[in-house]
Amino acid sequence: MSLCFITFEGGEGSGKSTQIRRLAARLEAEGRDVLVTREPGGTPEAEAVRSLLVNGDVARWTPQSEALLNYAARDQHLVQVIRPALAAGRSVLCDRFMDSTRAYQGYAGGVDLRFIDALESAIVGATRPNLTLVFDLDPAIGLARARQRGDAVSEDRYERKGLAFHQKLREGFQDILRREPQRCRFIDAAQDIDQVAEDVWSIVEGVR
Repeated sequence: MSLCFITFEGGEGSGKSTQIRRLAARLEAEGRDVLVTREPGGTPEAEAVRSLLVNGDVARWTPQSEALLNYAARDQHLVQVIRPALAAGRSVLCDRFMDSTRAYQGYAGGVDLRFIDALESAIVGATRPNLTLVFDLDPAIGLARARQRGDAVSEDRYERKGLAFHQKLREGFQDILRREPQRCRFIDAAQDIDQVAEDVWSIVEGVR
């Protein structure tokens, strides 16, 4: 099977983390060697950068600084984890990747998309996902869900940016979907968990 790098994208509280675990379990049941990872994160260094980004005052970084921090973490992640795993024939499932930077810092944060294009070209290069699942959900519902998560107290910096930010974020992901329909697929995250899991599996089955 050729499909080996799948990324999960979407706003806060859209259920990506739950669905990535479910998909990993189904692929492993088929005999696939699966690596589940996340961004920002995936290496000790990148996890340290994650802490800088998701904790603290909402205004502690400019959006451009956030983009640079994300790409510093992404470079480590790609070099130390993702590319070696792909080279070894493993399936890599990543909770957030390059599209999150484009949506959060570009569309919602106002960073020039040409700047993000340059970072993406330099750091990601040819290591682009085979498939990106974009989990779409009303931001008000997503934020309410996110507040109920166990990690919400310690990793809530983006959740505190306000509803208007998250509405722009949703619009950004929708534009990414329109621009790259071959790679990116829509997931209705407002459905119940089991139906979302079936939708994810149907898409993965259909493209690999």
